[in-house]
Amino acid sequence: MSRGPGARFGTALRSGALAAALVAALGGCATGASAHAPAGGPAAELRLGYFDNVTHAPALVGLEKGLLQDALGDTELTGQAFAAGPAVIEALSAGAIDAAYAGPNPAVNSFVQSAGASVRVVAGAASGGAALVVRPGIDRPADLAGKTLATPQLGNTQDAALRTWLAGQGFDTDTTGGGEVRITPTESAQTLALFQGGKIDGAWLPEPWVSRLVIEAGAKVLVDEASLWQDGAFPTTVLLVRSEFLRDHPDTVRALVTGHTASVAWLTGHPDEAAVVINTRLAADTGKALPDAVLERALGTVRFTTDPLAGTFPTLLKAGVAAGTAKQGDLHGLFDLSLVNDVRAESGADPVSARGLGKD
Repeated sequence: MSRGPGARFGTALRSGALAAALVAALGGCATGASAHAPAGGPAAELRLGYFDNVTHAPALVGLEKGLLQDALGDTELTGQAFAAGPAVIEALSAGAIDAAYAGPNPAVNSFVQSAGASVRVVAGAASGGAALVVRPGIDRPADLAGKTLATPQLGNTQDAALRTWLAGQGFDTDTTGGGEVRITPTESAQTLALFQGGKIDGAWLPEPWVSRLVIEAGAKVLVDEASLWQDGAFPTTVLLVRSEFLRDHPDTVRALVTGHTASVAWLTGHPDEAAVVINTRLAADTGKALPDAVLERALGTVRFTTDPLAGTFPTLLKAGVAAGTAKQGDLHGLFDLSLVNDVRAESGADPVSARGLGKD
């Protein structure tokens, strides 16, 4: 299968340190319109960040099947894999990439910290597919007292979810790893190894890591995050662009959204083929495909959608503030869903709503 030009970025960025190195390396290069094409015209290049997670399947499928590049036409697409949301936001903020698939909490944090200047959410990507998994013998929240849990990165979406849930259970935590339940932000691959070695007692993770810990390490689900949201709907992944890039190259962003929408449609229309395509991309990026049982379980927990579920974002911000990983701020203007609604209208789909937090 063709993976398009994005396939040539085979080396995935696996940590915040490596992400910072990328930012340092590229930060001195020209960014914004001058790095791509004259403002207002199509960009010569679009640099796209994503994670090698099942919750980022629209990116994986879009790259692997060439759907994103096909939509972008003459704009060259390059893909860069990151380990967690805060790292990809650093790269966006530095102008090292132009767009990214990321969790909602890092998007919120970036928007608030920049007083609304940094990024725009232009579409949803995935809902669901996150959970707290623990070792056998931990059967109820009270059993977590004195235990150590992991999240992918401090301030990422699962980190904020875990801290908020623990607070609701009466546990104190802090961002330095102290408290009645210790939280250790750790790269997900290391989390699996630490859990298998008995060094941690559980983790709040996105897919496929939930399924990997369950199937490969004997963990069990203590909290499915879907159980905490009305109708089980909560955003796991959204599509972001740098505000400057959207301003300078709206046609290119529309093309990106068109390819993204095609990827989501392909995923929902080809459930029997999705695992093979996703695994092909994962193997290209990481050197190793997922076991069939892991991928089947993971895909069963995720719903792919271009709706970012904007109505949940004030709750996500409130959770981040309470957890100490976000600052209070105004979310108005975070969303620009005008392009995705144009694309949806072409196929007869209903528009998605920014819920008063931006353009519909």
